[in-house]
Amino acid sequence: MNDLFARHRQVLPDWLALYYDEPLEITHGEGRHVWDAEGNRYLDFFGGILTTMTAHALPEVTKAVTEQAGRIIHSSTLYLNRPMVELAERIAQLSGIPDARVFFTTSGTEANDTALLLATTYRRTNTILAMRNSYHGRSFSAVGITGNKGWSPTSLSPLQTLYVHGGVRTRGPFAELNDREFIAACVDDLRDLLGHTRPPAALIAEPIQGVGGFTSPPDGLYAEFRKVLQEQGILWIADEVQTGWGRTGEHFWGWQAHGQSGPPDILTFAKGIGNGMSIGGVVARSEIMNCLDSNSISTFGGTQITMAAGLANLSYLLEHDLQGNARRVGGLLIERLRAVAAQLPGVREVRGRGLMIGVELVKPGTDEADPKSASAVLEAARESGLLIGKGGGHNTSALRIAPPLSLTVAEAEEGAAILEQALRSAY
Repeated sequence: MNDLFARHRQVLPDWLALYYDEPLEITHGEGRHVWDAEGNRYLDFFGGILTTMTAHALPEVTKAVTEQAGRIIHSSTLYLNRPMVELAERIAQLSGIPDARVFFTTSGTEANDTALLLATTYRRTNTILAMRNSYHGRSFSAVGITGNKGWSPTSLSPLQTLYVHGGVRTRGPFAELNDREFIAACVDDLRDLLGHTRPPAALIAEPIQGVGGFTSPPDGLYAEFRKVLQEQGILWIADEVQTGWGRTGEHFWGWQAHGQSGPPDILTFAKGIGNGMSIGGVVARSEIMNCLDSNSISTFGGTQITMAAGLANLSYLLEHDLQGNARRVGGLLIERLRAVAAQLPGVREVRGRGLMIGVELVKPGTDEADPKSASAVLEAARESGLLIGKGGGHNTSALRIAPPLSLTVAEAEEGAAILEQALRSAY
């Protein structure tokens, strides 16, 4: 293992993040568990960064990929592609966007890139509204709208980005307000911001901010934003890369918690739909999707083998009501963790919904972020057989918990017990 780590450091970038003091090599998985190269078994509460959505080595997905690989793996979008059309039909119907068109990419970063291209072309402006504490990918344009300094390596951008309040409920200048007052203050801030600039192309927002530590506004904030945006024809892009496909339990898409003013104009997705295969994409109203006036293709977006995986995975998700399971098991897990947090001075907040849970850590007796303890908890959990993630934005540190949506009650209890032990070891 040390040899592989040395080889990794020799040929891969220094900025390519690795977890753990002694990075592990995951060799195989089954259900909600994975094994490393030394034979250690772990309960997976992070799912390859929310990507293994249903289960590791799900037989239905494995079978679909194997059968498709035996026929044809790839032909590009220059030819008709039955699996791509079939998956696009299902996603268009599920999206809630009227007269929807779907374009497939290979990642969430590329999906958000495409959404920005569509919005700025449709609106003929390169000004974008984004949320503070946000993350939208690692490409040049996605970094340019990311409101999280730790994941933004350059200030150069093809876009002019203006950042809006509201993505973080319990920190910032409006934190002490009640939900109704918080929404009103954020709407007033948005109106004031729009009074100082030419009309932007779009607002892009994660319904629950992923890398930022699973933070979110009160339900309905983006619906109120949308009323203001529509006055000037500004588009709403919902970044559902982490919140889509029922992970939040209460809704199939994160935007539905803010749907009082209708669906978004553009929706981006990725991660869980492929259950590990590289699928991303954009859904938009036809006049927005069709606004480009030059040719384009997607060499690997929508390729047959990934589309076969997506179709099988989506079918399994719907047929087994994994959204309902995320709501039920996630609700139990959140309450269990909140009971633990009440006894620990270093846990500021347990937040989230469904199987998308953040545990924010602070130095006891203060409101200061505690990244050192977050790393210590990550290590202690791993030593006891549990894999979790971490994140956070400006002055915050949070643990990120996002297991496959088929998590059982027994596994939730097991993971919560390990995490409690790890938290107690740090505090």
